[in-house]
Amino acid sequence: MPQADIENLLTDMRSVVSRSLDQSLDYGVLSGDPERLRQAIVTILYDRKDGQPVAFNALSLMPLELRGQPVEAVHLGLVMVDPRYRTQGLSWILYGLTCVLLFVRRGMRPLWLSNVTQVPSIVGKVAEAFPSAYPNPFSESRRSYDHLSIARQIMQQQRHVFGVGPEAGFDEQRFVIANAYTGGSDNLMKTWDQAPKHRDERANALCLTELDYNRGDDFLQIARLDLPNARGFLLKEVPRRSLPAIVYRLLFLSLGYGVLPLLYWLTPSQAMGELRPRSSQHGKTK
Repeated sequence: MPQADIENLLTDMRSVVSRSLDQSLDYGVLSGDPERLRQAIVTILYDRKDGQPVAFNALSLMPLELRGQPVEAVHLGLVMVDPRYRTQGLSWILYGLTCVLLFVRRGMRPLWLSNVTQVPSIVGKVAEAFPSAYPNPFSESRRSYDHLSIARQIMQQQRHVFGVGPEAGFDEQRFVIANAYTGGSDNLMKTWDQAPKHRDERANALCLTELDYNRGDDFLQIARLDLPNARGFLLKEVPRRSLPAIVYRLLFLSLGYGVLPLLYWLTPSQAMGELRPRSSQHGKTK
């Protein structure tokens, strides 16, 4: 994006933060660090009536490794909603839609996701949108080797993404980050009474039992988005009135990232854009 557009985007996000917290935050994309911005995917919502920004989610791409192969995980990142709009049903856009679009753009290959929070409502929303999430208050989700490997690398290499300092501990059995609010996210720390609760008491009970709110603990949730999860999200989380438009967008993306590459592959004698036709000369290697 041009620098002027980036500055406008940062101004819009910071205005949502100021209305949500009555104070500023200075970590991740909100710091304005060009490196953080290069690794970010921002979803921002505006009120149609006055054009004011009302909510955003700043996802971060994290290069990791799994079973000896490079993978790219997506941190669900900082989510802020203007208090006046918190009952408007925006969570499906902020928590799931962008991830599903990324999943389709990547050729529907499995996509790893992470979430760091102490808020019961968010723990529950992530578990609802992504059933493979661990920890999960709603199902007996298993802490697999892949879950653990992704979590270890995030804690070793990517703490700056979610504002956790180097002194914070990590419980690999419960996926709990102890003393998590010392790396720039200090103003997000909440007491139990301040933390918004989930409508399902199981999410509230999990947080109350496992997290120390006086110390400032967080859950690190790890989830895997694959085709069954994406289908479940579309059928359960997306409002019926919005589903046709979303399905149309997904079909259009699928055409560009699935059907067209197959068409190119089946016609090797014809150049298509930057794809060169196959010939005896092109087939030679040094």
